[in-house]
Amino acid sequence: MKTTRYFEYTRLRSDRIQIKEEWIKSVIESPEKVSIQSDGRIRKWAKISEVGKYLRVILLQDGETVHNAFFDRSYKEK
Repeated sequence: MKTTRYFEYTRLRSDRIQIKEEWIKSVIESPEKVSIQSDGRIRKWAKISEVGKYLRVILLQDGETVHNAFFDRSYKEK
């Protein structure tokens, strides 16, 4: 999995350290929702059933480099 330095740094935060790499890969491969930010980065969301929360993964414009991943408390199910 390709990542940015920013991702590696923020991954050490106490609120993100429990996010598993397999969950990130799952969101990338099978998102429930996808949107493109104004800067071209790609947002993907999916529910992680093990914790009952939605994980947002932000990819760079290349569609494969992970820039950020966090549980999105503001995500609303459709």
